[in-house]
Amino acid sequence: MRTPEFSSGSSDERANTRSLLTAVRVSGVDGLLDIEVEDGRVVDIRSSTFEDTRNDSADSSGAGTIENVEHLDGMLLVPSLREHHAHLDKALTANAIHNRTGDLAGAIQAWSEAENSGKFDFEEMQLRAESAIERMLFSGITSVRTHVNVGESDPDLRNLRAVSAARERFRGLVDVEIVALVQNPLAGSLGRGNRQILGKAIEFGIDLIGGCPHLETSSDDVISHVLDVAESADLDVDLHIDESLEPDMLTIESLAKQTLSRGFARRVTASHCVSLSVQPVERQESIASLLYEARITVVALPQTNLFLQGWKHPQSTPRGIAPVKMLLEQGVSIAAGGDNVQDAFNPMGRFDPLETASLLVMASHMDPGDALRAVSSDARRLADPVRELIGSPANFLAIDATNVREALASASPNRRTVRGGRVVAMTNIERRVIAADTGHPK
Repeated sequence: MRTPEFSSGSSDERANTRSLLTAVRVSGVDGLLDIEVEDGRVVDIRSSTFEDTRNDSADSSGAGTIENVEHLDGMLLVPSLREHHAHLDKALTANAIHNRTGDLAGAIQAWSEAENSGKFDFEEMQLRAESAIERMLFSGITSVRTHVNVGESDPDLRNLRAVSAARERFRGLVDVEIVALVQNPLAGSLGRGNRQILGKAIEFGIDLIGGCPHLETSSDDVISHVLDVAESADLDVDLHIDESLEPDMLTIESLAKQTLSRGFARRVTASHCVSLSVQPVERQESIASLLYEARITVVALPQTNLFLQGWKHPQSTPRGIAPVKMLLEQGVSIAAGGDNVQDAFNPMGRFDPLETASLLVMASHMDPGDALRAVSSDARRLADPVRELIGSPANFLAIDATNVREALASASPNRRTVRGGRVVAMTNIERRVIAADTGHPK
């Protein structure tokens, strides 16, 4: 499996600081471990001396004092989670917007009507985005890529400014990348206004350029324009691609061919890629070869696509998810995200990548380890945890589980989010059975 073409996030280095994570469990390793961290990076892993370090912060190596000891009591340690695809500007609006048809077209219409009517102002959007990021942090997420609507309906870049303000509130805890999700149309004379707003967004300081070429009559022209602008601005690209079960919609092939023909040097991500799943297997594999050669990462979005797709297929309803197993087998870099959460595009969701990973296991028949890698901030550390940990950023999720399968199956809320070797967010749930008075004599 190729490592997804994503940053693993900031190392959160703190000069001359040392900390110790004690009594942690690592998948595939017998016994508990202690992990030593210096300046935000793992420097040593050894068998746990939990009883010795509980009340003693002195380093047994004699190299100095450990300022911070985090006792994790046998929790499973995995790489910190990453939300590869979010929509923070839309999050948590399900109570305010109703998708009348349930499908993608209904969701787009519902959001457009609300946005055009001025239903959401800057402050309201910022507060929702902050709430979403906070919930992500409690889930174990330390890095997020969010798409934000950009176009003529928002000439003052309110959406970008609101999400950027929310990002600042969590700087140093959660790294947030912002993709300009350019509205349609983007190509032709009718797209002039949206192209101008994209220019303003680039000046504002977006991190990636996005859009939905499959929703336009000339998807090839849209892809060409986006790649042109991205080259000029030296930015990566993350496009919504083929969010449909129609077999004739196959924009992904054009994206791969254009990326290859121009030798595009920046990273390219194709999100959704639903219609690829309804192609004949030979066609899927042929396109996968192009994706591999072009080094395009595919982001599957199972939860939202399971909801939005298939409304017109009451019999043998298709699952509507990119064919991730086939892509993995062909060497394509894949990741997965939660996409929309509690809005017109998806009324469900908990901002928890373990929910996404669990859906990959259930709906795409993925191995639990591969599924967790797809929502991780650094896939390599799951492949060979001890070797890959040394020297890596000490950003982790500690969860009440004994192995990866159990972590996905139970998705325990008892978690610790570790950044730079320190616990920065934690959740503890108490469970008790309260015996009822049955009235029977003892």
